Amino acid sequence: MKVLVLGGAGYIGSHTTLELVKAGNDVIVADNLSTGYLPAVSKEAKFFKGDLHDFDFLDDLLAKEKPEAVIHFAAFSLVGESVTDPLKYYDNNLCGTKVLLDAMVKNGIDKIVFSSTAATYGEPKNIPILESDSTCPTNPYGETKLAMERMFKWTANAHGLRYVSLRYFNACGADESGLIGEAHNPESHLIPLILQVPNKQRETISIYGTDYDTPDGTCIRDYIHVTDLAQAHILAVKYLMNGGESDIFNLGNGIGYSVREVIEAARKVTGHPIPAIDSPRRSGDPARLVASSDKAKSILGWNPVHDSLEEIIASAWNWHKTHPHGYNS
Repeated sequence: MKVLVLGGAGYIGSHTTLELVKAGNDVIVADNLSTGYLPAVSKEAKFFKGDLHDFDFLDDLLAKEKPEAVIHFAAFSLVGESVTDPLKYYDNNLCGTKVLLDAMVKNGIDKIVFSSTAATYGEPKNIPILESDSTCPTNPYGETKLAMERMFKWTANAHGLRYVSLRYFNACGADESGLIGEAHNPESHLIPLILQVPNKQRETISIYGTDYDTPDGTCIRDYIHVTDLAQAHILAVKYLMNGGESDIFNLGNGIGYSVREVIEAARKVTGHPIPAIDSPRRSGDPARLVASSDKAKSILGWNPVHDSLEEIIASAWNWHKTHPHGYNS
């Protein structure tokens, strides 16, 4: 199949591109490289530099390449930044997606898989979280992703578009080759931050909040390997190609690990003591976020295989120790 991956030079986009290429698909990548890296893109994929807001670029690309489906990763995703600069997130995540949908409708491209987030739920009332649970985002990032889901819904009603929204939890790890991995600037994800300590880039790791209603007082999250996420996107495209109806799916391992447990696993993997400092809570951090992925497993046939926390951290360490400054190493 022929697939356009928007944001395919980013962390999850580059891993999905690689998995698509490995499976023998025809892959086109479009990215403005504002947060992505060209070296992360598989050389087997056809790359175009352009922006989500540029209708002429998208229109020309879709008209010439004629992809059968689109996978959309081209959104900003830093929770803290979204709070301090919400208009940046509304402009890119909503306005940019509106331009994309205009171009898709014009060119008759009617299948899209969308990278959503657990942040659409806000503070969950139930654990594990089900797709049918209420959505009440606590930050502009989650709010814009939820609005994007609704934009897809109404566009589907009006123009026959079919979409899959994948709400995933904490993406982590790296491809087993160690050639591509996580590289954010600034870095905000827990596992890369922890690994900066054995990489001699910081002295300690901070634990934000030790008084949550959890067994060890620290936040609990569901960690999902980036390659498993990539496979879910590919299965979602196949689902749509086979006539599947528009739907929303959670992606997670269904197991929660606390911040202290993640740090301890990193100590085992790296052999480094990784000193930790207890710090005050950050606003907006729910105590627990753990997914039920039963729906994705039953309908998409998805089954995460890299589900060991130590395996996830080992794959990340394999990348970070050889790329301490990401793609600028």
